[in-house]
Amino acid sequence: MKNKTKGWLSLLLTLVVIAATIYIAGWGFGAKKVGSVNNIKLGLDLAGGVSVTYETVKENPTEQEMADTRNKMERRAKSYNQEASVYQEGNNRINIDIPDVEDANEVLNSLGSAGVIYFIYGQSEKDTAANVVFNSETMKYELARPIEEIIADGDVILGGTDIKDADPNMYQDERGMQQYVVSLLLNDAGTSKFAAATTYASGKTYGSAANMISIIYDNEVVSSPCVNDPILSGSAQITGMDDFDEASELATTIRIGALPIELTAIRAQLVGAQLGANALNASLLAGIIGFALVIIFMLVVYRVAGLAADMALVIYATLFVICLNLFETTLTLAGIAGVLLSVGMAVDANVIIFTRIKEEIATGKTVASSIKLGFDKALSAILDGNITTLIAAIVLYARGTGSIKSFAITLGMGVVISMFTAIFITRFIIKALFNIGFNKPGMYGKKPMKKAWDFIGHWKIYLAISGIVIVAGIVGMFVSKSKTGNILNYGLDFTGGTSTEVVFGEGKVPANEALETFVQNTLGITAEIVQVPEEYASIMKTSELTVDQQNTLTEAIKSTYGVAPGDITMESISGTVSGEMKVNAVWAVTLATILMLLYIWIRFRNVGFAVSSVIPLVHDVLVTLAVYALAKISVGNDMIACMLTLVGYSINATIVIFDRIREGLHEKTHKESYKDVINNAVTQTLSRSINTTITTLCMIAALVIFGGASIREFAVPLMVGLLSGGYSSVCIASAFLYLFMKKKDKKEAAPVKAE
Repeated sequence: MKNKTKGWLSLLLTLVVIAATIYIAGWGFGAKKVGSVNNIKLGLDLAGGVSVTYETVKENPTEQEMADTRNKMERRAKSYNQEASVYQEGNNRINIDIPDVEDANEVLNSLGSAGVIYFIYGQSEKDTAANVVFNSETMKYELARPIEEIIADGDVILGGTDIKDADPNMYQDERGMQQYVVSLLLNDAGTSKFAAATTYASGKTYGSAANMISIIYDNEVVSSPCVNDPILSGSAQITGMDDFDEASELATTIRIGALPIELTAIRAQLVGAQLGANALNASLLAGIIGFALVIIFMLVVYRVAGLAADMALVIYATLFVICLNLFETTLTLAGIAGVLLSVGMAVDANVIIFTRIKEEIATGKTVASSIKLGFDKALSAILDGNITTLIAAIVLYARGTGSIKSFAITLGMGVVISMFTAIFITRFIIKALFNIGFNKPGMYGKKPMKKAWDFIGHWKIYLAISGIVIVAGIVGMFVSKSKTGNILNYGLDFTGGTSTEVVFGEGKVPANEALETFVQNTLGITAEIVQVPEEYASIMKTSELTVDQQNTLTEAIKSTYGVAPGDITMESISGTVSGEMKVNAVWAVTLATILMLLYIWIRFRNVGFAVSSVIPLVHDVLVTLAVYALAKISVGNDMIACMLTLVGYSINATIVIFDRIREGLHEKTHKESYKDVINNAVTQTLSRSINTTITTLCMIAALVIFGGASIREFAVPLMVGLLSGGYSSVCIASAFLYLFMKKKDKKEAAPVKAE
């Protein structure tokens, strides 16, 4: 009776937690709605906007120059949207993301223009009116007339080329008060001009416009200090700042305006808001359908345990949403794919546990004992499998950029949360259900002891099947090479160039030939046209376009076809960046594979396990490449995420089987052969391999069907790769481990020759 009461209280607590997490995920908490799904930051491919990466023409800029450049670009970006993100990449690149802008081309133009700083007379002798005026509402000085007129009248004292440096400083005055100043250092030409200007201004009434020298940056007055005395030395101080931060900001602004660094755009992406919204809606629909399928599958197959898993899965999903918000993760299209994939993989830990529970019940143990042993015995496989997936996520994050980092973050976050919910929350719920009366063996799907299937006996057939698929892929690559010059259908990420996608609307998509002629007449260059029928869109692929050419093409599309700016997406990548992406792809897959090999070697303390787990990874990569080659799927940056996800998934599945084999080797009798041990382990884990593949495919298949063209190119090879991963872990990994053990066994059994 006591346990039953405890069970009902635990179940009630679980329902309260589910309700609370659903509420927070849906509506958030506090005035700022923290945790709400509506507050999750959306990437440009979902919200629309501008993303551009600039590289300095100067090869080795100083840290100060890069910091000033970043501040300069951030000031401009945030003038369009306060949610803009500006960050430095490497030692000479600045990346800018500005979501939710209406005219992306206008933003791109202004970002790349040079910032100009001027020191001007507040009012010179030749002017009847002041150049600056105080606004009593904003409590700031503003330009009284256009800067062009001020320049034309000769009222500019200094420009950026006259300034050597500007630094914030502080000191104590004679009264012991802390003073904050900006120290200016001018070159020889600047010193002469500043001496004449300060001599004039110092002779005017203190506080009048004529007594001021105003500092203008990007047509805004940033400071209007008064002049006490003539400054003849080339060094000056601007006083009157309230704190060091204010002094630092003014000094930075002056340095920015004088910044000699030239920038060039090496990658630019302009995404229409409507296209982003369509991609988001399609992905959400795919997620809801896939999630529902997983819930139903678990309930049907695992009964009471499946009910516990479903409740834990709801908590998992809501915690995921809350964490995305709390950690201010930017969610991209690839990130959504990572979320959906992690939901499918989150079930894997539960499947491993439930399979163990059913096996323990089948041996005659009580349900309570079986539940405890099931969780205990499954722990090592769960930890090993998830850690290897985390390795893939970490490598993705380290080697990737933009959307790939988003995918890595969501995948890694999903792995951590799923381990927590499976190991702790699912266990808590199952105990509660058991205590309230769900304690009959049949409720957990009693599993009869099966005779082991002879998987190892057919290893030659498995290798033949895999060989045929891989060879077909290699042949496809050679055919592609002979026709196009490339072994794969390289996308923009790997070739460089500009891709312009336009949604024309139903029944309005021009013929490919018409669009080719349109681009030729507009820009004088050739274009490759690809239609996307389900989205009533066409993609125009050209050589890399300049910003002016992008503007020309965009305006021509709008005027000729009546297309709204929100229906145009444009991405431009330089050859430098595309070359780096190719290198990153190879390095990422290679590095992840090596790290996983080392982890398994250390964890299993056997090089045979490590080598036999890596061979299926190579197999799955080659099979997936065959899909890319034969289906002519565009190979781009997302392929890195696809490959590393497959590597993580495949090795996860292999580890579960190897964990059973290791356990079987510890219990091996003299009558059993290595073949028997491996066949038993594969048979015991077969239902887990099948069920995990099914649940994961539910999510990915939903992406393929409902996710739209942009995400389908990622989801299709991923789906094939997941099938290959399930197959290779059962058939290829076990076969190679058997051959390795058999060879080692013969070597140890060989007679020792006398010397």
